[in-house]
Amino acid sequence: MTTIEQLERDVWPHPGSDATFLVRRCTELRRKPLAEFTVEDLRIMLGQEIGVPALLPRAVQVLLRDPLAEGAYYPGDLLSNVMRLPDSAWPSLRAERRQLATVLTELVASPPFSDPDLEPHDPDRLLRDAIVRFLGR
Repeated sequence: MTTIEQLERDVWPHPGSDATFLVRRCTELRRKPLAEFTVEDLRIMLGQEIGVPALLPRAVQVLLRDPLAEGAYYPGDLLSNVMRLPDSAWPSLRAERRQLATVLTELVASPPFSDPDLEPHDPDRLLRDAIVRFLGR
């Protein structure tokens, strides 16, 4: 089973005992078979921009089925991290990005995202605004 370390041909050393949880977790995930990645694993790694060429296509497939797929934090947390990736992450995924844009356009047109009375700090409004920015790029 293929891992990010195998694809990148780059083995990270074991993090020291003083390493943060995130550093330890990312190092572990680089060694985890890609086929076993969860939504939370994708969220973590893409949020850190680690293994993007291998993981972004998997994340997009998840998001096409469920744009509000949830890792450990809130509905849409994977989507939030995917939308924060730089445009340079997408060149080989143009068709997938168009498919995702279609799904997201439908999402923002449906409740609760279509509600014009959402408060400025409402999580649904924040996600909607992020989606609109992503669609505009």
